Amino acid sequence: MNYREEFLRWKNSGRMDAAMMAEIAATERDEEAMTLHFGSKLGFGTAGLRGIMALGPGCMNVFTVAQATQGMANLIKKTGEGDRGVSIAYDTRNNSALFAEIAACVLAANDIKVYLFDGPRPTPELSFSIRALSCIAGINITASHNPKEYNGYKAYWEDGAQLPPDHADTVSAEIDKIDIFTGVTTMSYEDALAQGKITLLSDEMDNRYMAAVHATTIRPESIREVANDLRIVYTPLHGTGRILVPRALREMGLTQLHTVDEQMVPDGNFPTVKKPNPEIPEAFAMGIALAEQVGSDLVIATDPDADRVGVMSRKSDGSFACITGNQMGALLLDYVINARRESGKMPALPYAVKSIVSTEMTTKICEVQNVKMYDVLTGFKFIGEVIKNHEEGGEPGEFIMGFEESYGYLFGGYARDKDAVSATMLIAEMTAYYRKKGLTLSEALDELFVRYGYYLDKTHDIYMEGLDGIERRKNTMAKLRNNPPKTLGGHRVVRVGDYLAGIFTNTETNATEKTGLPKSDVLSYETDCGDKIIIRPSGTEPKIKIYFLTHAATQAELAPKMEAYLADGRAFAD
Repeated sequence: MNYREEFLRWKNSGRMDAAMMAEIAATERDEEAMTLHFGSKLGFGTAGLRGIMALGPGCMNVFTVAQATQGMANLIKKTGEGDRGVSIAYDTRNNSALFAEIAACVLAANDIKVYLFDGPRPTPELSFSIRALSCIAGINITASHNPKEYNGYKAYWEDGAQLPPDHADTVSAEIDKIDIFTGVTTMSYEDALAQGKITLLSDEMDNRYMAAVHATTIRPESIREVANDLRIVYTPLHGTGRILVPRALREMGLTQLHTVDEQMVPDGNFPTVKKPNPEIPEAFAMGIALAEQVGSDLVIATDPDADRVGVMSRKSDGSFACITGNQMGALLLDYVINARRESGKMPALPYAVKSIVSTEMTTKICEVQNVKMYDVLTGFKFIGEVIKNHEEGGEPGEFIMGFEESYGYLFGGYARDKDAVSATMLIAEMTAYYRKKGLTLSEALDELFVRYGYYLDKTHDIYMEGLDGIERRKNTMAKLRNNPPKTLGGHRVVRVGDYLAGIFTNTETNATEKTGLPKSDVLSYETDCGDKIIIRPSGTEPKIKIYFLTHAATQAELAPKMEAYLADGRAFAD
């Protein structure tokens, strides 16, 4: 069936209301939109679904959400454990509450118990609730930090992590069998509530979650010790962090918390920012303006589903600078290790976990501090797998921190996804600790470089959008896989990693070794000076991501080295 036939099937389905028919009429006049929306299907993977909100099988809408949920229901019914229930949460995006309700009604009609949050909640609380309620699975309606046009459907399993690959494959196969209009079993929301098939989760779950979050603090008294001087500005960027993040900080004793009032308003249009992404310095404009007014040295922002957190810190010259996700990962890891040791809270066999695309500075910190570091593929579910393996006795050791360069951090085993609520709390605690020493976080980072060496990490995105975007991304990865570069940035490539084949190859001896990680469409190159360049297609956006992980003996060497690597990396798409 071609895209026009699929479009006509939707148009003539009898399932379109007046607003949908108006959208159908507009799409009929836009050939490119018709092709994009009706010429392909949203793929269901370990990250679930994500796409723009519009009609068509290639978009997020009430029909694709219902179909995906029927696929989830079929998987759950195969386990025979539907009575354990599924927890469902959602963020502040447009249609998130509607999509969550639709998912709840499909599960309820399939005789699967549902726990539905009564309002927007952070992603980590959804992960926590799955474990707290012993659910078989979870669903979160969110597109994280994507622009306002997007929404998504994250699927979780009983351990609180996103679906493992085999379960995602099962759901995908089930979706392929389900007619999007006639193959879904559902019921009304009112009937599901009345029959007790849906239970609403409220502040009782918030309290349980917050107790687990507070248990991750190390020096909880630090903030109270500097409460008169410590001023912090916070913004949730119109998202779910608006209630629990301020609550966490105030319960720790922070008395001078200043919130960006305009951005405390939940709004799926994100009217004050181009993108609600704390990785982008522009998202901090209003926060910095407030910080200048109140005399704060720190601005903290969380994304719409409150799993990522970004920070702008005042430098010694009085200006504000972004602390990147990698830099914050290094600061937090060093702080957690030292604070635990000084307070007697360090386990005998501590370990940390990071993604392979995250800074090697944390590897150096663990090496110096005698802490084991695990490298995993991108995706917090892989960090969760390491935690699970240790808790079930597969490996000795106790988890102290997990992080990804994309501004995600976790400090306890209560959840299996990154948590901006607990991360904000630890950042505030660390800020208070350094404030007593007369340092801002930017100045503390400078001291970290002196102790561990100078590191610079950057990400370059090559967007490949449009009708041929998927094919172009595949061709680019195939070209690099078949003809790996011999030099990058003027340095010889001495080791090539192909995570799809599962091997590393020494380019000088041709000796190979296994990566020890699941197969994934990722390539890596290590140069003769120990730097790493890693390439992978994005799982949520139409682009290829290139990660440059560099280090040098002096800070002056970093910038020209990075520029040379970037010049070669930009040519990968040629």
